[in-house]
Amino acid sequence: MLEDNDQELQQNAESEGGSDTNNVAPVSEQESKEEITTETTTTSSKEMPNEAQITSFDNADNTDNVISDSTEDTEGTTASKSVTPEEKKEEVLEEIEQNNAEDAEDKDNHQRHHIPELDYHSMSMENLVGELQKLVRNEKIQAIKRHVDSIKQEFDLKFQDFIEHKKEDFVSQGGNEIDFRYNSVTKRQFNEVYADYREKRDQYFKSLERSLGDNLNNRLEIIEELKGLVNVEEDINTTYKNFKDIQERWRNAGPIPRNNYNDVWKTYHHHIEIFYDFLHLNRELRDLDFKHNLEEKLKIITRAEALVEEPDLMKAFNELQTLHKIWKEDIGPVDKANREEIWGRFSNATRALHQRRQDYYKEQDAVYEKNLERKKEIIAAIHTISTKIATSHRNLQQQIREIEKLREDFFSAGKVPMKSNESTWAAFKEAVRTFNKGKNTFYKSLKKEQQENLEKKRALLELAVSLKDGEDWDSITPQMKRIQNDWKKIGHVPRKYSDKIWNEFKNACNHYFDRLHARKNKSQKQELENLDKKNACLKRLRAFELSKDRAKDLTEIKAFIAEWKSYGNVPYNQKSINLKFNKILDALFRKLDVGKQESELLKYGNRLKQLANTDDDRAIVNERIFIRRKIDESKNEIRQLENNLQFFSNASEDSPVVQDVIKNINQQKTALETWKVKLKNLNILEHNRQKGITTEAAAEDTSSSEEE
Repeated sequence: MLEDNDQELQQNAESEGGSDTNNVAPVSEQESKEEITTETTTTSSKEMPNEAQITSFDNADNTDNVISDSTEDTEGTTASKSVTPEEKKEEVLEEIEQNNAEDAEDKDNHQRHHIPELDYHSMSMENLVGELQKLVRNEKIQAIKRHVDSIKQEFDLKFQDFIEHKKEDFVSQGGNEIDFRYNSVTKRQFNEVYADYREKRDQYFKSLERSLGDNLNNRLEIIEELKGLVNVEEDINTTYKNFKDIQERWRNAGPIPRNNYNDVWKTYHHHIEIFYDFLHLNRELRDLDFKHNLEEKLKIITRAEALVEEPDLMKAFNELQTLHKIWKEDIGPVDKANREEIWGRFSNATRALHQRRQDYYKEQDAVYEKNLERKKEIIAAIHTISTKIATSHRNLQQQIREIEKLREDFFSAGKVPMKSNESTWAAFKEAVRTFNKGKNTFYKSLKKEQQENLEKKRALLELAVSLKDGEDWDSITPQMKRIQNDWKKIGHVPRKYSDKIWNEFKNACNHYFDRLHARKNKSQKQELENLDKKNACLKRLRAFELSKDRAKDLTEIKAFIAEWKSYGNVPYNQKSINLKFNKILDALFRKLDVGKQESELLKYGNRLKQLANTDDDRAIVNERIFIRRKIDESKNEIRQLENNLQFFSNASEDSPVVQDVIKNINQQKTALETWKVKLKNLNILEHNRQKGITTEAAAEDTSSSEEE
């Protein structure tokens, strides 16, 4: 900053020999306030300028001490560090200075956008990998260090807990701890992304190192040009124009190494002040510069005051930090009449945002304390379970699920105060470890049970091997499915046998089902042929015309039905062809004045003939089960509809709702009678078969019953 007191300006001018002290305009005490650091001393706290109690706009290395590293005030007092209680209250300004000093090496600081720091503590390992990958791919590598460090810390903690959990499971299943190995895909992915981050980071800093060196040399050359301005004999307007050009080049000169930043900045501002002393010979030019600087600082103040309403507090603080840097490094002094007022406004805006930030952190501290209490409750709940380890596998599995849920709750409970983080984590791990020890003790006692499980699985394996080449598909297929389900129900076996016996069982099952699928593929050809035949039959049925002889027409329709049934199944996605066939039959029956029940029984007659011609007694049993289930469904539906009808006891019978319910009841009763007749005919068929009556006679007997 260029606002210094009169005496210091005179000292600077005399030290360079480039200015006549008699021409230096008097500058008020307030003019020096923006340049006083926390290391500036006064004879007493009352003599210290007010603004020094508010802030210093240099970096943490006392960059505003532009004359020398050791200065004397007007009374000859040697500078020594003096921090008042008021200065301690301005922690936010010190933080701004420190951050700006570190940003001295960051060429993208002014353009870098705010990257929100998420609640990494509550994320799973997979989500942490995804978030790290997103940052490395999409953000500037120098802007994500804090985020990456937080992600890595959370990932390492979670992965360590995960591995310990897996090791406990391994030991509980009879494994030896020294033999434990676990290949984590998630860990491998994290390592790959983190290695990519480190490589990009190293490349960035190698490139930055070269750039910083070039920028440093460039800035030193600019300083030499600035020093020469006061010794050049030329028109003051030309000199001033050259001065403005130097200022612009300085602003665009880029970052330099932070260890050189302090000295280079001090040297530059030292000669800036000397030039302003020199420029004071032309008050018009200096006043114009003051006016421009005032306009720019008022813009900064307006932006700073607006930040109080910015909803994103971190974004607001980062922008405030940038505004302080611009105020300090990019804009020169203003006239003394306005200095105190604009500095006061800027300071007040800074205080307001700082207070809001402090309030936010207090709220965060309260949230962290609540999170801590919640985590203590979770740890206590884990301890409670650990003291009462279940004595059965089923109950212990339930406890394991409860522990897993508590672990998830622990990780999703949020951050805790930093001072309690390690102790809370240690208490959590100890509680889980205690439970795992009890769990392992229980499972070690189950070795006998595991041996029994092994024998059961060997028996299932032997059965699967004996069936894998069978041809009785209808019988073997449900057996193989049952065997697979039984296998799943059997518990653990000793680890050294588990892979071998599982592979043998899986191979036997796969062998059978591969054969079954091959057979089904072969049968698809037959189904397609059946479809062609049914399409031809359907075409002829559509063309069929009724004669005036009802008996003859019924006989021909029965022939169509028999032909249709003889063709067997069609592909599943062509099942609708059966609906088309039945729709045409229903239309023909209506023309012949055949009722719905009679038409259903006529269609069912062909089904009975099929059953009469089969030697599979189980087919008749399955048909009876099917019909009885339909009878029960019809009865239940009638009962439900009649109950519903009672709710309309006060309604008129002309009500559409009542009529609809009555119609449904009548339809269900008709369907019930039809199913009962079908069951009666099926019983007659089975009775005749048991007496040894031929299949043709048995079918004729049931057909006669249908006609009756």
